[in-house]
Amino acid sequence: MARHLITSALPYINGIKHLGNMVGSMLPADVYSRYLRQRGHDVLYICATDEHGTPAELAAKEQGLPVAEFCGKAHDAQKAVYDGFGLAFDHFGRSSSAQNAELTQHFARKLNENGFIEERAIRQVYSPADGRFLPDRYVEGTCPHCGYDKARGDQCENCTRVLDPTDLINPRSAISGSTELEVRETKHLFLLQSKLQVEVEEWIARTAGEWPQLAYSIARKWLTEGLHDRAITRDLDWGVPVPADTWPELAAEGKVFYVWFDAPIEYIGSTKEWSDENPADRDWKSWWYKADDVRYTQFMAKDNVPFHSVMFPATEMGVREPWKKVDYLKSFNWLTYYGGKFSTSQKRGIFTDAALEILPADYWRYFLIANAPESDDSSFTWEHFAATVNKDLADTLGNFVNRVLSFSRKRFGDDVPAGKEAGEAEAKLGTEIAGLLAEYEAQMEALQFRKAASALRALWSAGNSYLEEKAPWLEIKTDPEAAALTLRTAMNLIHLYAVVSEPFIPASSKAMRGAFALADDTATWVTAEQAVALDTVPAGTAFTVPPVLFAKITEEDLESYRERFGGAPE
Repeated sequence: MARHLITSALPYINGIKHLGNMVGSMLPADVYSRYLRQRGHDVLYICATDEHGTPAELAAKEQGLPVAEFCGKAHDAQKAVYDGFGLAFDHFGRSSSAQNAELTQHFARKLNENGFIEERAIRQVYSPADGRFLPDRYVEGTCPHCGYDKARGDQCENCTRVLDPTDLINPRSAISGSTELEVRETKHLFLLQSKLQVEVEEWIARTAGEWPQLAYSIARKWLTEGLHDRAITRDLDWGVPVPADTWPELAAEGKVFYVWFDAPIEYIGSTKEWSDENPADRDWKSWWYKADDVRYTQFMAKDNVPFHSVMFPATEMGVREPWKKVDYLKSFNWLTYYGGKFSTSQKRGIFTDAALEILPADYWRYFLIANAPESDDSSFTWEHFAATVNKDLADTLGNFVNRVLSFSRKRFGDDVPAGKEAGEAEAKLGTEIAGLLAEYEAQMEALQFRKAASALRALWSAGNSYLEEKAPWLEIKTDPEAAALTLRTAMNLIHLYAVVSEPFIPASSKAMRGAFALADDTATWVTAEQAVALDTVPAGTAFTVPPVLFAKITEEDLESYRERFGGAPE
């Protein structure tokens, strides 16, 4: 089996993330990781909180906490939410770790040795009111490209264009709000990306036809516009320090590396954190250094694509060491809220902690993946969410499980009934299930999540169609043995659903699998032969009826959700 390294874009430390962030990176990475593990692959899923830069400092200031203390608490709060969503990271690290600092400084030194870093004097925004230079996110103003009046000095949240603070119209300090800003000279380190343009272009060209069109087109657009040399240091109190042994003057001034320089390196840093917890059994370098046997898949929303498809690969190339570069970059468009953007900074939309307060994680996991914004933006509405949960989860899957197990217990007791040998209807069903399973597997292998959800839904629907065709509630009246066969077959479908649904709805899958007292239930996946035979759960197996898997969302529920989170715009 292959070795699969999987990373999802690092969530910023400044606050709990919204559903758009979840579906654009961490959740699909988790679904894919779970699937690969079930298929027997060696998988390492790595993520971390992105803790440096101005978002952390500003959020800490707002809460009146030292930035290190704020980040520690925020990391724990985010991790608790991700645990609640069932995200099965192998390690969820922190970019403020000693491991990341060590690696970031190593990368910087190597880039410098190879002639890809240059110290330059630049003119930078200075705020007399705050008594300091203002790095990118400390400056806010109007975007010169789209006119958005809350653009930050590093990137416009509205049109996603990368900016410099001096690009903004009517700039103001994000600390004090002062508009009395000056431009003064200071020194910073620049990564000479322009010298790496040809190498990056050749590398990106090899991904043509393999990467999703969204990721490839964004990377090509950046390369067509030309790679610019970018400052990789900032005037901040919080960050990876510029090493004094290489740049003593800048280190004495307290310069730190720009968050977008050290954050991608944290993928490696987090893996080293994981390895350092158990160094006897874990080798972080085998996943990142000369790792030719590793397939590396990254997950992220489209605004993160430029940094991961161009900037970080350029950094890796520039160190002239064999660090693993991404093989497949799975990118997503936006999930909108009634057509408007979710926004962490403006607290618009449903945030992940609030989502878990009102409904179990599997409701959200299934809906988000089934409506993942892959080919274009997709819109969250409460009406669509309720309709999906009620139809697919409650009616198609949950109702099937409940009525099969409840009816069988009522008529045949607490063990799986034997009944007749499988007949023509069961053979037809087995062939259909095997075909649908193959389609589901093909879509998961291709990382086409909406299509995979559709195939999974078709698997659930096949069971309902079989049950309606056989009608055991009628068979029981004239041929109890035939009814027992139908129910035994349906119970085997429930077990199959438990196995193959696990990447999407792990908690519900565990409940379904736990309904059967199988002596040796170690199956990680379903083979085509097992799908055809539908005999994994033999007659005589004790079973229980689990609580209702999915409660329907009522109109009263919807009303309360709209009132709390907002509904369609007026």
